[in-house]
Amino acid sequence: MQKTDNWQRIWNDDGSDNRFSPTKTLLYAVSLPYRLIINLRNWLYDYKIFREVKLPCPVISVGNITVGGTGKTPCVIWLAQMLQQHGFKPTVLSRGYGSKNSQPVTIVSDGNNIISSSTIAGDEPYLIARSLRGIPVITGPKRVLTGKTAIDKFGANVLICDDAFQHRQIFRDINILLLDSQVPFGNGHMLPRGSLREPLAALHRADAFILTRTNEATKINTTIAKLAAAENISVFESSHRPVDVIKGDYSVQLTLAELKDKNVCAFAGIAQPDSFKKTIKAAGAQIISFDIFPDHHRYSPKELKNIRSNFSKSNADLLITTEKDGMRLQEFTEFLNDIYLLRVELAMVPNENSLKNFILGKLEKDRLKTEG
Repeated sequence: MQKTDNWQRIWNDDGSDNRFSPTKTLLYAVSLPYRLIINLRNWLYDYKIFREVKLPCPVISVGNITVGGTGKTPCVIWLAQMLQQHGFKPTVLSRGYGSKNSQPVTIVSDGNNIISSSTIAGDEPYLIARSLRGIPVITGPKRVLTGKTAIDKFGANVLICDDAFQHRQIFRDINILLLDSQVPFGNGHMLPRGSLREPLAALHRADAFILTRTNEATKINTTIAKLAAAENISVFESSHRPVDVIKGDYSVQLTLAELKDKNVCAFAGIAQPDSFKKTIKAAGAQIISFDIFPDHHRYSPKELKNIRSNFSKSNADLLITTEKDGMRLQEFTEFLNDIYLLRVELAMVPNENSLKNFILGKLEKDRLKTEG
């Protein structure tokens, strides 16, 4: 069984084959007013007609220019841990995409305890909360409001906004933009014809580009290289490094070496399932089946029953999914006991020192400017 995401197929097609497609033509037509609205909104912010709200502590935004799949979550986790190690009191702010929650402010974690379920928090904020100790995680649609809550309630002295490149209401001191080194701009089209959230002119707002999955790319995109040089935007390289495989209830941990020669069934509801598949193969496992679901997919009991049934019939050794998918399965305790989760982290290339020094240096420069 394999569920194919039709949107992904369309977004992977740049139209270079010149074949007429009514669906793609319609989607392109719809993308034109969307582009107009985004350009107008950006113009209003650029010319200070719409004002950004500056909070009384530094704000770091981690985002992308395409829909999903660039590795924002591992980047946010790395950034929060790094700042904590250097004496800061960070709080992570997220919209909580995919959550079933309409509250203006939701405390996912107070830094010591996880307060909200993955259904309420959303899979990514819940995963961030599980990965961080001593760092609160808050969700809500208005980051100005969640930011003020973080400062007033938790004494935060630096805010990390997850997936906030397009949300310009809050002023950010550092704007980090993640770009997939293989397909940084998707097929080059705006939503819904392509995966671009904004026109490429928006790239100039970034203070730094982090190119992800550089271990899977051959060279840096020329558009990125030229823009970085012209706008003095710092460029950093990273890869997604698999850490281990852990049982769904976190009771058993396997090293990647233990996957070698194992027969596995796998499934995933993420934006870049091929990267997950490549990681399993690179570990030496034999993939018996690989089921793909849409990004942020909420699994139904029937779907999980089918996955488990197919796994049993296959006589495979392990049933594996991503850790992010595992966050959306927390209510299915019995199913979690039968699966393993692949954990990955952000690994800077060649090391993290250059990015760390860039962020700490910029925060210090902004502090001195404020005090002066």
